[in-house]
Amino acid sequence: MTFIPTLDTDSKQRPRIPRALDPVELRVLGSLMEKQLATPEYYPLTLNALVAACNQKSNREPVMELGESEVQRALDRLQDEKLVWRVVGGRAVRFDHNLDTVWHLKRSEKALLTLLFLRGPQTTGELRGRSDRLQTFETVNEVEDLLREMAAHSEPLVRQVARRPGQKEERWAHLAGGAIVEEAALAAPSVEHDARGGEPLSVRVRQLEERLAIVERALSELKEKLGE
Repeated sequence: MTFIPTLDTDSKQRPRIPRALDPVELRVLGSLMEKQLATPEYYPLTLNALVAACNQKSNREPVMELGESEVQRALDRLQDEKLVWRVVGGRAVRFDHNLDTVWHLKRSEKALLTLLFLRGPQTTGELRGRSDRLQTFETVNEVEDLLREMAAHSEPLVRQVARRPGQKEERWAHLAGGAIVEEAALAAPSVEHDARGGEPLSVRVRQLEERLAIVERALSELKEKLGE
């Protein structure tokens, strides 16, 4: 399989993140990065394989149920930003992320961003424990040092955020989705749950916000088509 990317001579002059990526775009990029690192023999991914990766129930927070059309629209937008390439060859079109080039990522940085894209803010201990399939970090301090290096960049991709109640460690979050809205529950002494049990309210609110962003994006695209 081969592809010929458009020559991009000004990639170092452009912002690393030209706009805030929406939840579906982040899930698509996170899934592509994960499969590239964990199962390179099956990478790049077909559309069907990418949809399945996006909707995995393991190593995903929140779990999504994206349709093929939603994933394809996200891919189209990411291709416009040169964050994803179409790979032509074989019996099916495949997709490959371009973040190594656009964001100048090392493998270790890519592994941490993958986890943050797929599971949201996490502590250094959580990141180290969940990174085995992607990249080996010998100690938590190694993860901490790398995150601080990434945060010190002139255009940082990560930053430290408030800890969860009961946690000793600060958490780290990516900045590819724009400004981070701190959860109100983080300041409370305990996590509020639905009266009937189930997930914490803060998690449910975040899931609703992400679904709303998807709906708003779809409505915007529909308005553009009707206006043509």
